Amino acid sequence: MTKYILNSGATKRHPEKTILFFQEMIKGLGKEPRILSCSFAEKRENWEEKFAAYTESFAALMPSDIKPKFTMAMPDTFAQQVKDSDIISMSGGDDHLLMYWLKQFNLPELWEGKVVATSSASSNILSKHFWTNDWRRCFDGLGILPIKFLPHYKSDFGADDPRGPIDYDQAYRDLADYGDRTLPIYALEEGDFVVFER
Repeated sequence: MTKYILNSGATKRHPEKTILFFQEMIKGLGKEPRILSCSFAEKRENWEEKFAAYTESFAALMPSDIKPKFTMAMPDTFAQQVKDSDIISMSGGDDHLLMYWLKQFNLPELWEGKVVATSSASSNILSKHFWTNDWRRCFDGLGILPIKFLPHYKSDFGADDPRGPIDYDQAYRDLADYGDRTLPIYALEEGDFVVFER
């Protein structure tokens, strides 16, 4: 059984919620969980910087007796890296970029029995349908989870965008009408998360 922890995003702006998120990730995995940090939703030139920031943030928010072992995910060794890890932690960023990398793998089979922790865009792509802040419209995800997802709900995300602020009520309605209308919608405020086991 795989444990999925989907976060709405902007964790660095909500440290109190991030502590709960990290605690949920490592629950039951001992003092030295093996964490694969995946930044495939970011441009390649940002991966090392994101990895360093993630490991620093994790260490700062966790008790001193927790000593995780971090690895930076790379596409050509991703399958083996997943096998060697307890947790696959995927950042937010560009939905389409992340989809490009991850659709090359049979993910449910590859990470069976692992903890998969996601944020914003990476939460989107695990769902059947999602609404993306980048394009401000609905798309189909990988369908690993039979849900609809709307990240950054009711936040000021995009307030400085030339297109103007996001109308999250309209986004919710658009997502409700998109694709399979029987699926539940998870519209979470920033830093909030939901857990699925499948």
